[in-house]
Amino acid sequence: MFHRLEHRIRAHVLLCWLALLLIRVAERRSGQTWRTIRRQTSRITQVTLSGPAGTIAQTTALTPAQKAIYQDVSIPPPARVTAFDPT
Repeated sequence: MFHRLEHRIRAHVLLCWLALLLIRVAERRSGQTWRTIRRQTSRITQVTLSGPAGTIAQTTALTPAQKAIYQDVSIPPPARVTAFDPT
């Protein structure tokens, strides 16, 4: 990133600092490294299924390791079904 204006430089540094803070909080609460947390949570995907009965958007089922991460960091896991549009 190449920022020239002072307020943009300050904002960029602040955002980087906040990201690092969130990473450290997640690591401490879960007792796992950021690499492990990121690898586990990046496996969660959302798919949209369409058929004659309508359309539904849902996330993949969480593994026990993924559920534990969400529970440890006190964040609600993603909803299994996020959209349902019957035809």
